[in-house]
Amino acid sequence: MTKTHSILGLAVGAMVLGLAVPALAADVKLGILGDVTGPIESLAPPIVAGAQLAFDHVNAQGGILGGGKIVSVTGDSACDPSVAGPAADKLVNTDQVTAMVGAFCTGATIGAATAAGIPGGVVQISPSASAPALTTLEDNDLVYRTTPSDAFQGVKLADLLLQKGIKDVAVTYVNNDYGKGLADVFVGQYTAGGGNVTANVAHEDGKADYRAELGQLSSGGSQNLVILAYASGSGKTILQQAIEGGEFTAFVGGDGMVGDDLVAGLPADSVNGKFIATRAGAYTGESAEVYKKLATDAGQDPAATYAPQAYDAAFLLALAVEKNGSANREGLSAALREVASAPGEKILPGEWSKALELIKAGTDIDYDGAGGPADFDAAGDVDGIIVELAVEDGKFVEKGAVK
Repeated sequence: MTKTHSILGLAVGAMVLGLAVPALAADVKLGILGDVTGPIESLAPPIVAGAQLAFDHVNAQGGILGGGKIVSVTGDSACDPSVAGPAADKLVNTDQVTAMVGAFCTGATIGAATAAGIPGGVVQISPSASAPALTTLEDNDLVYRTTPSDAFQGVKLADLLLQKGIKDVAVTYVNNDYGKGLADVFVGQYTAGGGNVTANVAHEDGKADYRAELGQLSSGGSQNLVILAYASGSGKTILQQAIEGGEFTAFVGGDGMVGDDLVAGLPADSVNGKFIATRAGAYTGESAEVYKKLATDAGQDPAATYAPQAYDAAFLLALAVEKNGSANREGLSAALREVASAPGEKILPGEWSKALELIKAGTDIDYDGAGGPADFDAAGDVDGIIVELAVEDGKFVEKGAVK
């Protein structure tokens, strides 16, 4: 055999071997951009865990794209747009994630999207960014959320206070997209319903002393203080100093204030039965019950703030990647809308193997999540349920949906 024939033989043999051995499945990188430091750091760990639980379920049930694994890459956006931009840039351009869960705060979500997500064509789903500003973001259909907008929460918070016969309040809000957006909606609805806002004061996060702002707030005469801020940031400091000052006897918060760390160390008689709040609530259908068991079995609290919505965001991204048929970013947004909405066979939390079979068969699917149906509107928003919480025995206890 000549040298030429030998080389040809080796080449043909290699081709035959290549045909005989199936291609190895590729892993898919998905990012979790969480505000794990900063003013909501006490709320972040269960949210991250909720997203990771969804990825774990995918990997345990056959994996993704023919047996590949989801590899989660995390970043810290610190609830700060100036931090979120570089953190997202690393996920998008260095780690090369296909899509992202997060961020958690609205400002950080917008900062991440504008700095890296949108330019990179990366779909991101926030489980908790609730400010109305996200609805109007020019995002090329790349930014979604699995929690309702504060345009909804603000209305329900106002309705709750009016239903309880609370006729006057002083309002303070953290001066960012979240705080201002929620405050504007709340004040509009509350005053339209006959409530009296005796003071409305913005404040900056991260200060050690808010006594000047509290003086402005108390000057109007109301003893009911609405604090629209963060449990690990200005919210706790304001609450603590308001209690010390004695000008207010009842307190109200939005979702950013819901965390047992908020009331830890405060005099029991100052918060028990005297602090109420609202947040996005867990759906009460079959999908919610399925998620409760999955989370409990994994040692997680199924009622943790925004953990169910994080699970949904992560599971939806995995479904969209499978539907899209590759780890490419292009086409993922359209695939996400297909798996999230009717028509289609229902997929519940944890039903990854069922979803795989249906997608492979070309059957449409419709995911019903831990937080309810994931029917995104044109802006990437979802409807939802807003629930009331009250502090009892030093902990937040859910009291039911706000009507």
